[in-house]
Amino acid sequence: MKTEKTDYLIIGAGIIGLALARRLREKEPGKRIIILEKEPDAALHGSGRNSGVLHAGFYYTSNSLKARFTRDGNIALKKYCRDNGLAMNECGKVVVACDETELQALYELEKRGLANGVDVRMIDESELAQIEPNARTFKKALYSPTTATVDPAEICASLKNRLLSSGVEILFGEGYRGIAGENIIKTAKGRLIRAGRLINAAGLYADRIARDFGFSKNYVIIPFKGIYLKYSGVPAPLKVNVYPVPNLKNPFLGVHYTVTVDGHVKLGPTAIPAFWRENYDGFDNFSPGEMAQVAAWESLLFLTNSFGFRSLAWEEMRKYYKPFFVGLGLKLVNKIDAAGFNEWSRPGIRAQLLNTKTLELVQDFVVEGDKFSTHILNAVSPAFTGSFPFAKWITDKETL
Repeated sequence: MKTEKTDYLIIGAGIIGLALARRLREKEPGKRIIILEKEPDAALHGSGRNSGVLHAGFYYTSNSLKARFTRDGNIALKKYCRDNGLAMNECGKVVVACDETELQALYELEKRGLANGVDVRMIDESELAQIEPNARTFKKALYSPTTATVDPAEICASLKNRLLSSGVEILFGEGYRGIAGENIIKTAKGRLIRAGRLINAAGLYADRIARDFGFSKNYVIIPFKGIYLKYSGVPAPLKVNVYPVPNLKNPFLGVHYTVTVDGHVKLGPTAIPAFWRENYDGFDNFSPGEMAQVAAWESLLFLTNSFGFRSLAWEEMRKYYKPFFVGLGLKLVNKIDAAGFNEWSRPGIRAQLLNTKTLELVQDFVVEGDKFSTHILNAVSPAFTGSFPFAKWITDKETL
């Protein structure tokens, strides 16, 4: 079979792959760019199933990539939405405390945000009542006016269409199959492609592909399932995103209220350990091999209780019981009709990286590679928000 040639080959048409292609097209308009995507359309996994929140960048320490890319990405994606007439709800966010013990962490979030140049400020209960009358806090809350919500599927569809119009080739239904020679990739349809540069943005399978190239030796992706409960009552009980104070030792933000781009309210998400990588509904996409691998790692985490995995797993599994799940949200508001949360959202899977040496969940972005290939191993939340500056950072590195 004849071998095709391309300057850039990107694996994965999620938000990161699309943002990378967009940046490369701007930077090198004459180059050939191909995206491999195993699904029939773009962003059918994490990128199209996330909360739609454009985060502000105050959860992360100021020396982290997440902090920088979230701050800059919030600005960049808002501009993209305005320039392209895409929906956006600039509703803001408040982080509320349940008791005295959470105030220290709340002040730490303010400190991180200010260190990173993010617009955040501490407010008292009376000011909170003006911003979001239904939110409840203990003495203080953290206000983030720049947090917004968007429609992630709409943004990804816009990027896809603009890329196709610019000459970027997206091979849908044709994923990565393996290495077929020096700098040659074989696709699922048997096509051979020699790439000048390969960028692995394969999300849930990024670690597997990276190992084919000698990377991701100390990492494995552990899937966590995220589900929201939608509120069907009218009027909407909140106009601002309301979040709890998170446990800063793990990357999950806790059960919170999100006001969607069209003004609806949803509660969640869960962070339930999944049994295989695309474990969305029932036995869809079931893989015995993946289940065995995931079960082995999760059993080890349970036995060692690394990062408090036992209590995390137990509490997350309890969230399948709707009254318990809704009860977590009741702590954050003054009044809400619990019966109004009666519809589960479409599940999403978080491709969370685990360091196999330390048995800790990796908090920041991880990128490995050499002169031929770059592997994006931990593009989890808030990767959607930070996708544009992250893509710029990747493509501006000397190796590209």
